[in-house]
Amino acid sequence: MAAGCLPAPLLSLHRPSPLSLLRSRSPLFRVGCPRRRASSVVASAPGGGVRREEVVVVGAGIAGLATAVSLARLGVRSLVLEQGDSLRTGGTSLTLFKNGWRVLDAIGVGDDLRPQFLEIQGCRELNSLMIVIGCDGVRSPVAKWMGFSNPNYVGHCAFRGLALYPEGQPFEHKVNYIYGRGLRAGYVPVSTSKVYWFICFNSPSPGPRTNDPNALKEEAQELVKAWPSELVDIITRTPESSVIKTPLVDRWLWPLITPPASVGGAVVVGDAWHPMTPNLGQGACCALEDSVILATKLASAITGERGDVTEAFDDYSRERWSRVFPMTIRANLVGSLLQWDNPVVCAVRDSIVIPKLVKLGPLLEHTNFDFESLKPGSAM
Repeated sequence: MAAGCLPAPLLSLHRPSPLSLLRSRSPLFRVGCPRRRASSVVASAPGGGVRREEVVVVGAGIAGLATAVSLARLGVRSLVLEQGDSLRTGGTSLTLFKNGWRVLDAIGVGDDLRPQFLEIQGCRELNSLMIVIGCDGVRSPVAKWMGFSNPNYVGHCAFRGLALYPEGQPFEHKVNYIYGRGLRAGYVPVSTSKVYWFICFNSPSPGPRTNDPNALKEEAQELVKAWPSELVDIITRTPESSVIKTPLVDRWLWPLITPPASVGGAVVVGDAWHPMTPNLGQGACCALEDSVILATKLASAITGERGDVTEAFDDYSRERWSRVFPMTIRANLVGSLLQWDNPVVCAVRDSIVIPKLVKLGPLLEHTNFDFESLKPGSAM
C-alpha cells in the first residue's frame, strides 16, 4: 500500500550554521500555549512586532504537524513553516496501521479522525534560529544542507488515485492485491464513498515528468486494461485531478556512511530523513513515530528535566535508526520480490512465497510500537 503525494521543498538553509539568517515567504502556523519566558528564535512581521520562538518545525505535513502537536502537549510551543498558502489536502490516501493510530490517539486527534474513515497561512522573517526540525519531505532542503544525498530510485514507479462513489462504494473492508509480471496493483476502500488504488510497474528510469492529468489517467488505464474489470472500473471512477505518478525511492541509513540525523541545532524527521518505499505501508506511520519520540526527548531537554538538546537529538537518532533502517531495507526487498517479471519466478512467487508471507500475524509484526505517554507540561 502506498502513501499520498510527497511534500514540496519548503525552505532554503544556508551552509554556515542552522543559526544563520533564514528568509522565507512561507506562512506561519503557531502551535502551543501562552509562554512564561522568552525563547531563542525571533519571528518578525514586516509591519512590526517581534516574537521569540524556541522550536521551528519546517513542513506542515504529517510529521511536522504531529511533532508540533506533541511538543505542545508537553508544554513546548513551536512555530510551523509551510510553503503553501494553506494546509495541504492534496494527494490520495495515507496508510495507517495501529502504530500510527496510537500516535494519533496520544496527540488527541484519533477519536476525531476515526469516524471519518473505515477501519482497516502573511509573510514573515525568521532570524537566529536555535532549533530547526526538518519535516520537509523526500526532497528536503534541510536534509540536503545537512549532507544527505538524494534518495535512490529503486526501479519502480507508481500510479495512485482515489475513486469516488457518491452513491456508496460496494467493497468489503479489506485490501485487494493483484500480481502480474513486473506489474502489480491494489485497491482498498478508505471511506463509504472513496476507494484508494495503486499500480506499481517496473521502469529502468523515472521517465519524463508529466503534469497532464488526462495523460496520467490514460497511462494508468493502459497498464491494466486487460486486468479484472473491477479494477478498471475503479480507475475510471477516479477524477483526473487525483491521479498522480511518482518514482519510488528510498534512503538506506548506513552507519558511518550516512550523515547523522542532526547537525548542530538542525534535525530531520520522517521522509526528510528516511524515505522508504510504500511496500509495507509504513512511511506515514514511521513519520508519526519519529515525531512523538523526538518531541518527548526534546521537551525533556528544553524543560531541563533530562540532558540537553544535543543529547536529545542523539537519543532520538539512536532509538529511531534501529527501527527505520531495517524497515527501509525490508520494504525495498518486499517490493523487489513483488516486482519480479520472470514467468517461472512469478509462478513460484504466486503459489509459494506470497501465501507464506501474507499471514497477518508475522506480516504485521513491524506495526508493534510502544512509547511513553505524552504527559501535559507547563507552558514555556
